[in-house]
Amino acid sequence: MEVRVDGKVALVTGASRGIGEAIVRELLDAGAEGVVITGRRAETLEPLAADLGDRVLPVVGNVTDEAHAVEAVAAAVDAFGSCDLLVNNAGTNPAAGAITEVEMGAVDKTWDVNLRAPLVWAREAWRASMQERGGAIVSIGSVGGLQPSLAIGAYNVSKAAVHHLTRQLALELAPGVRVNAVAAAIVRTKLSEMLWSWDEDAVAAAHPLQRLGTPEDVARSVVFLLSDASSWITGVVLPVDGGVTGATSNVRIG
Repeated sequence: MEVRVDGKVALVTGASRGIGEAIVRELLDAGAEGVVITGRRAETLEPLAADLGDRVLPVVGNVTDEAHAVEAVAAAVDAFGSCDLLVNNAGTNPAAGAITEVEMGAVDKTWDVNLRAPLVWAREAWRASMQERGGAIVSIGSVGGLQPSLAIGAYNVSKAAVHHLTRQLALELAPGVRVNAVAAAIVRTKLSEMLWSWDEDAVAAAHPLQRLGTPEDVARSVVFLLSDASSWITGVVLPVDGGVTGATSNVRIG
């Protein structure tokens, strides 16, 4: 099965590194006509865009800023003619700890970035392009949104809400727009470093497939869900987790 997105225009939030960067590269390899990438820092986002070529357009800003969402979606439409595909990848986890103890400011920031922002971006992509043309949306969830754990409670709750937001949007935006999510386990990125850097071998061994995930593992699944190869799939939260949720395992996410 060939997974292609030829002629499609995509927008990826939080795209300057890690899973976001891998998704952008996979979209380009799969034939995307253009990809708008967003991130907070011009010094990381713009060199990446220059390296990837003229099919990539950087738009710098904060994912929680509604005006930034309007600007980025408009940039996709102006530069490439549409915004067919949206990937809500930007995420944060500013403070570890039990949800009963972590500072509420950290909780607010986590939920603002991880939950509210994906809704803002989905609404803007729908308003500016997808309502007329159709499209597909994929959000990055987490196995932490499927099962609780002690160290990252606020993050887990935000991802559980993203999973339900996915189902709600899939219902409301059908039939023209498909909306799905991936629930990733521990992927070897800077954001998740506190979960695996203490003993990478032990954490990897706790996954049934005996390794940590890579950004490319997640990216391939995301592009599949964006492509017409998944044209009868919507409202799904797909585990991309090395077997954590589908097999007996001792792994604890956080």
